[in-house]
Amino acid sequence: MYRLVRPLLFRLDAEAAHGWGVRAARLGQRAPGVVRALFPRADGRLAQTAWGLRFASPVGLAAGFDKNAALVGFWAALGLGSAEVGSVSARPSEGNARPRAFRLTADGALVNRMGLNNDGAEAVAARLAATPRPPGFVLGVNVAKTHDPAILGEAGVDDFRRSVRLLAPHADYLALNVSCPNTAEGKTFETPEALDALLGAVRAELGGHGAQGTGHGATNGSPPLASSPLPRPHERREPPPVLVKLSPPAAGGVDVGAVDELVGICLGHGVVGFVASNTASDRDGLRTDAGTLDGIGRGGLSGRPLAARATALTRHLYRTTDGGVPIIGVGGIDSAEAAYARVRAGATLLQVYTGLVYEGPGLIGRIHRGLVRRLDRDGLATLADAVGADA
Repeated sequence: MYRLVRPLLFRLDAEAAHGWGVRAARLGQRAPGVVRALFPRADGRLAQTAWGLRFASPVGLAAGFDKNAALVGFWAALGLGSAEVGSVSARPSEGNARPRAFRLTADGALVNRMGLNNDGAEAVAARLAATPRPPGFVLGVNVAKTHDPAILGEAGVDDFRRSVRLLAPHADYLALNVSCPNTAEGKTFETPEALDALLGAVRAELGGHGAQGTGHGATNGSPPLASSPLPRPHERREPPPVLVKLSPPAAGGVDVGAVDELVGICLGHGVVGFVASNTASDRDGLRTDAGTLDGIGRGGLSGRPLAARATALTRHLYRTTDGGVPIIGVGGIDSAEAAYARVRAGATLLQVYTGLVYEGPGLIGRIHRGLVRRLDRDGLATLADAVGADA
């Protein structure tokens, strides 16, 4: 069906088409039984466990689509195992001026400079507090600094800390977006000094316990998450696991020294997972002509061109941590083949966004079925057996 709809959507600019996608998802959220009937669940062999959480499907929604946590029920009905809402910032933001989202169809990619448009941490926290959580569905909350060049240094750390304070009670895990290239001042928290200060503040905000987790990926002797169901309305009694979202490596390869330094800082502050990776600010290796790219201008690149780079980062993170820290692989996952390659490189979990734009919601089922076929081909019992096989 999506093959019939996509040409119509692609006549619209990317943000307008996204708006229609959100409207369709809102309708689907009102009839979750119908959506579930159209999109079957993942085979039990694909279930993964990380940070004491069970993911019925390894495939989740990447941050950026559901910035304000308005469609949680729909993502669960669609057959995803998780969704990462946000990025959410302490203050509301309208983001950058339009146009601010663009398709690179020849590359299966998007460029966005949305500017972290969102309702703000207080409003999103209130919405999450009032949103019934579908049973067995994992919800991550992605946190970023407010899109304001006046908020720098200690003020930027305090901005992050306020978001963590408001959102942590409603998150199954927190993802710190320290690498977003869509900030007004173009700065990130990926220098060692800035990251160390930020993570120290986040750890203090969470009560000095650092990030918590059980099972695969618990580090630094952190006490385990409670295994009992979380209370409803959804509010945690203990700090959620904290993950860090990193930038993709340059096209030439992973800067081992720089990445390892950041990883060391993260683990020292009790971070128990990584999201690999964010969008890229460069335009290396694209098929789209230079004139079109010049007309689009700056923004974060996502989609198929990032696949090899995000896979390389995933593999390096897996090796560096001896497979002891779960990794969420994101960037260019638009097929079962791409998904399986990311798992074998070291990803415990996967996220999609740009792939949904080009392939439609049926992509989720195709990934599920394709992963099972590949497990059968390789003689593996579960997806967990494939994690890091090629690392």
